[in-house]
Amino acid sequence: MNKYNFQRPEMEMPLQSSNYNPSRETLGRYSEYSLHSSYKIRAGDAASTNSVACTTRIPYATLIAALLCCTGIGVFCFTMYRGVTLSALMMDQVFHLYIGWLETVKTILVLIAAGMGALTLMIIFVGFLATGATRRRIYKAWRNRVGGRISCAVFMGIIYILQFFWIFVFGLLIVSTFILTVFWKMCVSTQVQDYHQCIDLTQFNFLFPQSTRIEYLKICEIREIKFFCRDFVEKSEFMFMMATFGVILILISLVHYLMCLSANYAHIRDHEKFEELQELQLLQDTDFATSKERF
Repeated sequence: MNKYNFQRPEMEMPLQSSNYNPSRETLGRYSEYSLHSSYKIRAGDAASTNSVACTTRIPYATLIAALLCCTGIGVFCFTMYRGVTLSALMMDQVFHLYIGWLETVKTILVLIAAGMGALTLMIIFVGFLATGATRRRIYKAWRNRVGGRISCAVFMGIIYILQFFWIFVFGLLIVSTFILTVFWKMCVSTQVQDYHQCIDLTQFNFLFPQSTRIEYLKICEIREIKFFCRDFVEKSEFMFMMATFGVILILISLVHYLMCLSANYAHIRDHEKFEELQELQLLQDTDFATSKERF
């Protein structure tokens, strides 16, 4: 047993109570505790620390964008499915045409909903990995950081392409809604309502297939006028308006996705600098404590 014990009482105290390393204590408050194994948390602060850690790991911006996207996709697919069904019935019963590709459009709508839903789930997953303490735990290695940056870049490219697609769909819906509005104005005109004149659509023959007979473009029977105006045009106009609103929500959500992925890309890229700063701070604190012990 040594006769002399040169160990100071302060060295037996926890790091947070020591007066030698205040900068290390400050760094430990805002970084992961696994990086500072000697840093101890008081028992009374454990619950609040855990709750704060959980809330800082949630990508709120990405979740808001996902909510907008899911809402827009739901509204668009439901209203377009209903609108396509009404269009098929109108073509069959009013203009005596059968358009097979309208059934294909229904299948495409289901695929669009599934694809956008899968994309939303993957972006949410990337957002969780690049947020808070999860980012510091996952992207420690160089390979993980490169993979994270590549995944963010790939998703940004996909969303950038999808924006052009949805802008094109938005333009088509604007044109379709305008045409249906013109049809509705013809239906509620005085000539049709009071004088029971025929609804003449021959000036819109370019909108119909070439096989359409000209006499079918003049709607004169009361039953056909009622079906065309009340059962199709009135309902379809509302459906296409709602579909346009859904596409607006989708475009806003895609812009939010781009902002979130850009921020996640920057966080993952700068994480290496943050790690180097932590190591440099630890080395400086260790050297400062050693020089104090010498004297």
